[in-house]
Amino acid sequence: MLQNTTPDHDDLMRRIARDLVDSYDEELELEIEDRNVDEDGAPASIDKAARAAYFRELFRLQGELVKLQDWVQHSKQKVVILFEGRDAAGKGGVIKRITQRLNPRVARVAALPAPNDRERTQWYFQRYVAHLPAAGEMVLFDRSWYNRAGVEKVMGFCTDDEYEEFFRTVPEFEKMLVRSGITLIKYWFSITDDEQHMRFLGRIHDPLKQWKLSPMDLESRRRWEEYTKAKETMLERTHIPEAPWWIVQAVDKKKARLNCIAHLLGQLPYHEVAHPPVALPARVRNPDYLRQPVPADMIVPEIY
Repeated sequence: MLQNTTPDHDDLMRRIARDLVDSYDEELELEIEDRNVDEDGAPASIDKAARAAYFRELFRLQGELVKLQDWVQHSKQKVVILFEGRDAAGKGGVIKRITQRLNPRVARVAALPAPNDRERTQWYFQRYVAHLPAAGEMVLFDRSWYNRAGVEKVMGFCTDDEYEEFFRTVPEFEKMLVRSGITLIKYWFSITDDEQHMRFLGRIHDPLKQWKLSPMDLESRRRWEEYTKAKETMLERTHIPEAPWWIVQAVDKKKARLNCIAHLLGQLPYHEVAHPPVALPARVRNPDYLRQPVPADMIVPEIY
């Protein structure tokens, strides 16, 4: 345990503590069903009014996302949203907030692992194509074909020829997707060197998050500048009118989530879809029906 108590160290520990509270908020967001935020238990250093305002706006935006989902399904839209950024930039957090209230059959998440031996011999885009949406679907890619422009380039997982071929192909590939009727939206989550350092330390100190740190993540920390150069090249060579990049300032996680969701909603001309009123039918009751008792040894013990 570090014994340093300099102002810089104390500030860092406070920031790590705030980050941990944010992660606990993530779990609260999954549990809260009615919109009165209970502030009990929040540390005194946390701005409770700001937290409550964040939750209220998040729930409002999530209500709009439900309308968006209905419109996508009703009008047979095909939507692809890419989320890119450095490790610990908050991509997974915003994806969770977008899909949290949605139907997973309409809004799917594609988070592909590293390619296997067979996939490495395929056309580079082939394994991504398999996850593209049909009519009435949205697919959110937690990292995407831009792996080649980032981690594969920096870590030496592709050759220079493969890297250059990617940049020759990807604009045409994305134009083809758009011509086929797919709406393609690309987000880059931007954080500072200092912020990534703090978030990695937070993961190291939080046993519930240590699984998020892979050897690749740690190596990416060492190669910060190489990733910066790769990102700049990627944005320069793939920012096309048909599928432009949008940069999300993500040092503040909560603001980044709200800003990204609000922007996403503004990219699609959705409207509320009218639904017929729902009437719950009466249950059919048969006089000869007899419910059989469940054996006691099948019951989960009620220890809570």
